[in-house]
Amino acid sequence: MTLWFVFALMTAGAVFAVLWPLGRSARSQTSGGSETTVYRDQLAEVGRDAAAGLIGAPEAAAARVEIGRRLIEAADAEEDHQPQISKLWLRRMVAVGALAGIPALALVIYLPLGSPQLPDFPLAERVQSADASQSLENLVSQVESHLEKHPTDGRGWTVLAPVLAKLGRFDDAARAYRNVIAYVGETAQLRADLGAAIAGAANGIVTADAKSEFERAAALDPKDAKARFFLGMAAEQDGRTADAVTIWKALLADAPADAQWRGAVQEALAQVGGGAPRPTEEAVAAASDMSEADRSAMIHKMVDRLSARLKQDGNDVEGWLRLARAYMVLKEPEKSRVVRDDARRALERNEAGLRQLNEGLKALGIDG
Repeated sequence: MTLWFVFALMTAGAVFAVLWPLGRSARSQTSGGSETTVYRDQLAEVGRDAAAGLIGAPEAAAARVEIGRRLIEAADAEEDHQPQISKLWLRRMVAVGALAGIPALALVIYLPLGSPQLPDFPLAERVQSADASQSLENLVSQVESHLEKHPTDGRGWTVLAPVLAKLGRFDDAARAYRNVIAYVGETAQLRADLGAAIAGAANGIVTADAKSEFERAAALDPKDAKARFFLGMAAEQDGRTADAVTIWKALLADAPADAQWRGAVQEALAQVGGGAPRPTEEAVAAASDMSEADRSAMIHKMVDRLSARLKQDGNDVEGWLRLARAYMVLKEPEKSRVVRDDARRALERNEAGLRQLNEGLKALGIDG
C-alpha cells in the first residue's frame, strides 16, 4: 500500500511540474496587453516634462523614440494575444491528456505482468543476497587501484592477499603475500599462506617453491599447523608415505581437541594408510577454517588419489559416488558427469552395483 501511495505522489508531482510553467506563461501573456497603456502614459509624461523645461529637447526626443519603439512592440504582441492563448490551451490539453494517459497505460500493463502484491524486500536482505564474489571483486579492484599508486603499502597488500586466495587467483595471491613479507615482515603464518597460494596455483601440488615456504614457516614456528600439514603432503607426493604418516600423526597429537582441521588430517592419514576414507565433503567441512588455497590443495589431492584408486577397483560403488559428490562440492559439475559415465562403464556387468550407483546419482542430481 505504501508503494502505491509513493507512486501517486510521484505522478502528482510530475503533473504539477509540467502544468505550472504553462499556467505562469498564460498569466504573463494575459497581463501583457496593458503594456501599451503604460507606454502611452510615459509619452505624455515626457511631453509634460519637456514643456515644463525639466528635460532638454534632445533628451525628450530620444526618450520618445525609445518609448515609441516599446509601444509598437507591445501593440504587436497585443494583436497576437488571442491566437497565442488558443495555442496555449491546445498545448495544455495535450499535456494533460499525456500526463493522465501515460500513468493509466503503465497501470494497465503492470497489473497483468507485474507483482503488485509482492511484499517489500528490505535493503538488508538485498545486501545479504547479493553475490559475495562480486563484492569481493569490487574490493579487489579498489585495492589494486590503490596499490598501483602506492606499491609499498604493506597494509594494502595484507588486505588484498587473502581475498585473492579466496577468489582462486592463486598466482596473484602469491605475489601479494610476497609483497606483504617484503613490506611488513615475515611470520610463520605469512610464509605458510604464501606456500599454500603457490600450491593452489599448481592445482594442489606442493612444488619445490611451495615446500621451501612451508619449511621456512616451520623454522619460524615449529608448531604451525598449516606448514606441517603441507609438509606431510609434500612427503606423500614424493613417495615418502611413512614420513607423511609420521608428520600427520605428530600434528594430530599436538592438535587441540576442538580443532576443526583435525578431520582433514585424519582424512589424509586414512588415504595413505589404506583405510576406508570418509566422504570427501566431510573433510571439506572439517577444514572449513582453512583458507581457500589450503582447502583447494588438500581436496584436489585427495580427489586425485580417489580417482586413481577407482581406476584400479571399479566395483567400489561408494567410491564412485564419493568422487562424483566431491566434484559437485568443488563446483566442477562437468567432471561429475565424466565420473558418472566412467562408473557406469565400470559397473555395467554388476547389476546390483549399477542399480545402487544410479540411485546415488539420482540423489546427487546427476543421473541424466
